[in-house]
Amino acid sequence: MQVFKFLVPEDGPHRVGRFLLRHGFSRQALTKAKFADGMILVNHHRRYSGFKLQAGDEVIFLPATEAHNERLRPCAKPVDIVFETKQYLVLNKPAGLLSVPAHRAPSDSVVNRLLAYFQPDQPDAVPHVVTRLDRDTSGLMLVAKTAIAHARFSQYHKDIFIKKYRALVHGSFETTSGLIDQPIGQLLASLKHAVMLTGKPAQTRYQVLHQTESAAQVELQLLTGRTHQIRVHLAYLGHPLFGDQLYGQPDGFGRQALNCCELQFPDPFTKAPVQLKIPDPADMQELLKKCLR
Repeated sequence: MQVFKFLVPEDGPHRVGRFLLRHGFSRQALTKAKFADGMILVNHHRRYSGFKLQAGDEVIFLPATEAHNERLRPCAKPVDIVFETKQYLVLNKPAGLLSVPAHRAPSDSVVNRLLAYFQPDQPDAVPHVVTRLDRDTSGLMLVAKTAIAHARFSQYHKDIFIKKYRALVHGSFETTSGLIDQPIGQLLASLKHAVMLTGKPAQTRYQVLHQTESAAQVELQLLTGRTHQIRVHLAYLGHPLFGDQLYGQPDGFGRQALNCCELQFPDPFTKAPVQLKIPDPADMQELLKKCLR
């Protein structure tokens, strides 16, 4: 069980419930602590949300144990953990793996694999996806281990997360860096999205790293988070991703050539900056070699 400790500052007093809300805990977490197996201690005495605090009091919060979804089955296939703390982890997701279970793959996803990874050393951990990736996109994914950690990340504005991708695309660029600032909306009766005046604002920065007359390696940074944003924006420029059957053209590559290669965010518990980078997977590296020949 996780234990959170705080000292009440001089600008108190506060009611203990409001004090914990200001420290990022949800009302749901406080309610569960009261009625389940969690508790709030003030100077080592059990208290409830309405208790009045004094400056210098020690507040200890023990969250209730989070219930597991019995319908989710652990999958003992490997996970590539890049970074891990008691509250969250970052993994390198392979292409072809869903982030969360779906009807077509109910027993093998990042969530299913993490359920097996957490057993038996972290039996109370429950995976909560913070940054999701499409099935055919590889790379860094952030997953909270508890509802409390997920709530802390949810309090961040999306601008706090810096996500960079590398992509391999068709064609060469005349302008090798820039900002794609075009609204994106969903086409009627279709899974496809497109640049349209009635769409939602969408911004993507890009930088060409290498290119030939027929292909380019591009680094991209999402400034917004629209569905299929990178794929739509690059197709709009006339540079669809290799392997993108929805927005591109048949080219023999087995999946969309897109990898989340860098992730930056502040740790919501320690406020320390976290910056993680990974190389592209083998299939994209091999494709890049072929494109540059």
